[in-house]
Amino acid sequence: MMGQSGSGKSTLINLLAGLDTPTVGSITWPGIGSMSSLRPGPVGIVFQAPSLIPSLDVLENVSLPLILMGLNHIEAGVAAAEALTRLGIVDLRTKLPEELSGGQVQRVAIARVLAHRPILILADEPTGQLDHEAAHAVIDALIDAASDTDAALLVSTHDSEVADRISSTWWMSDGRLMTEGIVRCST
Repeated sequence: MMGQSGSGKSTLINLLAGLDTPTVGSITWPGIGSMSSLRPGPVGIVFQAPSLIPSLDVLENVSLPLILMGLNHIEAGVAAAEALTRLGIVDLRTKLPEELSGGQVQRVAIARVLAHRPILILADEPTGQLDHEAAHAVIDALIDAASDTDAALLVSTHDSEVADRISSTWWMSDGRLMTEGIVRCST
């Protein structure tokens, strides 16, 4: 989903994730569940800004949502380590977020989402604060992760190079979601 800053991309992501409530209408997920059961659970979200807990190491950051879902610490640690391995960053498991580069932080955030195997991954400008090389690696990780887990992937971006990597492109403009100039729905 592409659009300029302020076009409504983040608002739509937040509505889809159940983080915000629509002022008009409603959002339902018949194939996923109720809005209250989306996170952690069938919907995973990767934010643009760093979202790791500074006092937790990488493995603890990835494990925490699993523990909140009811897994014990051992099960959560195993699933977290598997997600970190899938993204090629298991060697960072004992590092604190402040010891990581921006690209590493985003890959940890992706691992945190993948560890609970969501069926929908929402990524809100996941490359917005990264250099070209790190952005490329993060998009690769998201695409590969979605493919490996059969999850749907929605990436919001204003970067055409990122959008070119995704199979379908929708446009946000003034709070409206469009494709090929046709309005499909409104936020």
